[in-house]
This record gives sequence, structure tokens and C-alpha cells, in this order.
Amino acid sequence: MGPCSKPLYSNFFFIKFPYLSLLLKIWNISFDKRSVSLIIISKIKYSKSLVIVENKLSIIKKFFISLLIILILIISVCAYELKMFSSTPASYHKAKEITFVVNSGSSFSNIAKKLREKGLISNILKFKLYSRLKKLDNKIHAGEYILSQSMTPEKILLKFTTGEVNLIKVVVPEGYTIRQTGEKLHKLGICKIKDFIKASRDKNLLSKFDIPADNFEGYLFPETYFFQKNTKPEKIIQKMVMKFFAEYNDSLREKAKKTGMTDFQVIILASIIEKETGKAEERKIISSVFHNRLKKNMKLETDPTVIYGIKDFNGNITRKDLERKTPYNTYIIKGLPKGPISNPGLDSIKAALYPAKTKYLFFVSKNNGSHYFSKKYSEHLKAVRKYQLGK
Repeated sequence: MGPCSKPLYSNFFFIKFPYLSLLLKIWNISFDKRSVSLIIISKIKYSKSLVIVENKLSIIKKFFISLLIILILIISVCAYELKMFSSTPASYHKAKEITFVVNSGSSFSNIAKKLREKGLISNILKFKLYSRLKKLDNKIHAGEYILSQSMTPEKILLKFTTGEVNLIKVVVPEGYTIRQTGEKLHKLGICKIKDFIKASRDKNLLSKFDIPADNFEGYLFPETYFFQKNTKPEKIIQKMVMKFFAEYNDSLREKAKKTGMTDFQVIILASIIEKETGKAEERKIISSVFHNRLKKNMKLETDPTVIYGIKDFNGNITRKDLERKTPYNTYIIKGLPKGPISNPGLDSIKAALYPAKTKYLFFVSKNNGSHYFSKKYSEHLKAVRKYQLGK
């Protein structure tokens, strides 16, 4: 550019805008035409730069908005897919029940893999994602479950997280002993008999429930229970004992005090009554016989106590058995035996506390489930000859 270009360049704005010079004079502002022109030009360049930057920012903004929309769409599709997966069974037709075991310590990945192998879920990844989003993957309970391919993944997870395991029904009849109860539990695969008997003698457990004996005989309340396989025997015993104390309430304890008996003595007597008869109408009468004999300081002389004291009873009581010295043989000892000989039901416990008002001192089986009761020994001997000897 030539030397004459500078003035032209400097005067450009003043030629273009003739009033600009006049305004500056009015405002009494001294100025250099060239400086003012340069300032204005720099402002214009700055404005253009701002426009360029704004355009670039607008492009970036549009990119991220587009990316966010795409991301939202992906999340929405995934959420819909997981929702559909969770509410759709693996099969609508196969409703066959399948036993599924969740072992203690199993990882969630292994559980999902096993479910897929058994055809209980259609997709491992979706099952794991759904469980993780619902925060259920670390709330699975070990145990045996009954599932089917017609169940939705949502329902399967509900079973796992609520511990809705397959429970085995156990009916414990009145009069069952610890050993008989243990045998039943063993056969059902709930626990081993040796472990159950060992737990029934656990001193710490006995102390916890304040049981005045060396085992829980008499306190395992007969009832219908539900347990899962491989349940710890201590848990089984605790449940049965807690049921006992729920039934043997304050009212019955108060009655025991009025009768002059301890709670333990009531349970011992009730356990004998339970073993002597299966007829509900006879319980209080048999109880009256025992109460009458105890008042007269007579031996109870009841066969079930003898049988309980024999380790390997073969089913036949002999004279030798009646003479065998055991802490349970009421033909030898006076009063009640050492402890309960069975686990009595509530009716037998009440019969022990509320005996019928009779003067009976003897009874003999009629061999039909009922008994003949006598006040005198001579009458009793006649009944024995009639019902036992057939004379």
C-alpha cells in the first residue's frame, strides 16, 4: 500500500460518517482520526470473531443435543426391552415344575447360568441387568425352590429375594419322642437324626429356654411344621420349643401352681397320659388315676415309662423289664419318673392340670384303644383276667 493510503484509510470513517467528527467536537473530545478508525476496525474484527465462535459453539451444542437424544432413545429402548423381558416367561406352554437349588455362596452369574440351562429364563445378560437395576442381585436367599418355565423372571426373582423356598410339610403327632421326631426329619431329608438328637442335648440351648433337664423331651410341641431341606436341627428345635411356650401359657402355669406342681412335673405327667391313651375322652380319667395314686404315695406302675427306659425295646414287656432299675421305671420308683417320656399335646397337658374327679386307682387296656377303670385292686385283677388273659 502506498504512502497516500494511510490518510485515506484514517479518514475513511469520517468521510463515510461526516457527523462523527462533529459529534466528537460537540462532546469536546480530542481525537486522532487514524486512532479512532483503527479502534472501530478492531471492534468490527472482534465482532466477526465472536460470530465465528458462536457458530462453532452452536454446532457443538447441536451435536451434544443430538447425542443426548440418541442416548435417551437407547436407554428407553433398553428399559422397554428389560421391562418386556421381566414380564415374559421363558415359555407359555411348559408349566412343569422344576426343583431349583441355590447353594449358599453361589455367585449371581452362576445362578443366572443355571436358570438358562434349565430353560427358566431366555437371556442371561438381560436377567443380570434387570436384577442389577432393581438391586436384587445381592439379596438372593439360598435354598430349594420350586420354579416353572411359565414363571416370569420378575416372579423368579421375587421368590429368590423373599426366600420363598420349597418347604417340606412335617406332621409331628402327639406323643412322639425326640428320637421318633428325629427319624421323621431324617427320612424327609430335613436333617440327620444324629445331629437332631445331639442338638436336643445342647446345654446352651437348654439354658436359653431354662429347661430343667438334660434334653428337650416334652418340650418339642406336636404340630404341623414346614421346613426346608438341610435345616439346622437347632433351628427346628427352637421353633418347636417356642411353639410349646406359646401354648403352655400363663393361665396354665398359674393352674400348675395352684395344683402344687411345677411346670416340669406337669409336662412329665402329661407325657405319660399322652402315651397311655389315644382317646380324648379318657385323658382326664387316666389323669385322675395318676393324681389319686400320687396322693396315696402309690407307685404309678405304668408300662410306657418302663418302655421309655429301655434303649432297644423289642415290643414285648417282660417280667425282667418291669424289674429293671431305670430312672423311668415307675414299677420300681415312687412318684414321677426322671423326666417326660414323650412330647404331649395341649389336651394331655390340660388333662394333667384338670383331672376328672374320680376314685379310680387302676386301669387296664381292653385291647380296642379304650380302658377299664377300677377303684379296688380285686376289681382290677378281674378286669386283667377278662381283657388281657381272656378268662
